[in-house]
Amino acid sequence: MVFLARVTLSAVKPENVSTPKQLYKYLMRACETLPEDPSDHYKHAVRQSFGQHREEDDPERIKQIIERAIQDADWVLTKYKKQK
Repeated sequence: MVFLARVTLSAVKPENVSTPKQLYKYLMRACETLPEDPSDHYKHAVRQSFGQHREEDDPERIKQIIERAIQDADWVLTKYKKQK
């Protein structure tokens, strides 16, 4: 399962993420590449964040949220990659 997630993650590039749905898929797949405990933690955090911003309708604000979420995900992935 983890192997499939890694293959799928590589197919979805952060620069191709332009909608909240694409961002959600990207972040959840990125979580699958983490060790089990951090994966569960960050999946929960992603779900919580999407719930908090569910009513956001300003396109500029949505773009800012997407950019920041991708930066944060890159940081987390790099952090755990260094620990291996």
